[in-house]
Amino acid sequence: MLKSTSSLIAAAVLLASCAANEAATALPETWPPLGGEQPASTGAFDPAGLEALSAAMQGYVDDGHVIGMQTLLVKDGKVIQHGSYGVMDVETAAPVSDDTIYRIYSMTKPITGVALMQLHEEGKFELDDPVTDYIPEFETLKVLAGENEDGSPKLVDMERPPTMRELMTHTAGFAYGLGGGDYVNQQYREQGVLASPDMQTFIDKVAAIPLLFQPGERWYYSAAVDVQGYLVEKFSGMSFGDYLDANVFDPLNMDDTGFYVPEEDYQRLADLTVYNQEEGKFVPMPTSPETQSPSTTPFLFRKDTISFESGGGGLVSTLDDYARFSQMMLNKGELSGKRILEPETVELMTTNQLPEGVGIGFDGTNRNREEGERHKFGLDFGLISDPEAMNSPAGTGTYYWGGAAGTWFWIDPENNLFFIGMIQRFGAFPGEEADFRGRSGELVYEALEE
Repeated sequence: MLKSTSSLIAAAVLLASCAANEAATALPETWPPLGGEQPASTGAFDPAGLEALSAAMQGYVDDGHVIGMQTLLVKDGKVIQHGSYGVMDVETAAPVSDDTIYRIYSMTKPITGVALMQLHEEGKFELDDPVTDYIPEFETLKVLAGENEDGSPKLVDMERPPTMRELMTHTAGFAYGLGGGDYVNQQYREQGVLASPDMQTFIDKVAAIPLLFQPGERWYYSAAVDVQGYLVEKFSGMSFGDYLDANVFDPLNMDDTGFYVPEEDYQRLADLTVYNQEEGKFVPMPTSPETQSPSTTPFLFRKDTISFESGGGGLVSTLDDYARFSQMMLNKGELSGKRILEPETVELMTTNQLPEGVGIGFDGTNRNREEGERHKFGLDFGLISDPEAMNSPAGTGTYYWGGAAGTWFWIDPENNLFFIGMIQRFGAFPGEEADFRGRSGELVYEALEE
């Protein structure tokens, strides 16, 4: 009798899950419904727990960690919690709103991965193909193997070219130039790789700088996703931006996502703040035309300030746009009757692709400060494959990433939910870092009732 009852419960849970997934797939193009009052039903969540989540996010604003923030929690295709806290513009004190535009930086990477995997579905490449099949400029790449007595770099030949899979998992050997005192990262900075005026110049510069390590040896956060953007152009015959518009943004109704903010919408772009030691607080970076300088231009996202369309960190977006992207992924590639990816492609992208024993130590925004086993990596997504070993409250198979200005998201297929947080800041208070991702995750799963 107990076995029969358990079977009935399991069947009921499965039917409810299938019904929720079907409803989520059929969501209207105007979804998600933001603004107005909070949802009347919190579903599987404890209302007191959701209030604690809102209070904690508001606390980050009240304590000066950020000037403004938006969060969104969705389960089974339903908005469970939507929070808007603080302001988007210090000078005008305009509050964050549902049409506020954010620089999402490295949250661009999963979108680039989706675009490239669409072309994989069309047969343009296989994951184990050498990258040099499509970028012959990389055939002569060298590999850094230490330093000579005179301080010059010791270079050796590649044992083999990196594969497309390694390109999509940051194991190809490329550097980034965002940190690191080694010769390779220094060259990325000195050569202005990320400030290249166009895609081909970017590729030529990368081809002239050695790899940090032999392909496949380890994971290192890199400019590889910008290389993926170049390949989208090469495979499709379209500019990267045009391809994304036609194949991702337009079908998903992501109207405010792109590589620059149109002038008529510029007042909607949130202030990007940086910690000012003299003032002891976060202050806006200059964005007005009269205050533009070489040091601030890359942060403006005006059409005339974009050097090339960066697949690694070039997009701006809104809370609702990224929600539609996240729900599409949670739906195994489909939303509002539009199929973006096949289910098996989504499965591939969100399954560990790293070699045995290799893990990651970065989440797109911060170094991984959690104790426990290192997280894994799919294709352009971080991955929590073993929550208990990785000291995470999330469900098994949760995938995620973040952006340099603090934006973060995760998608949890086991619990059929996702969470997005939008802020705009560089740096942190001296001696501490506000762990937005970690704290929001704790509170979400504490509120989720079994």
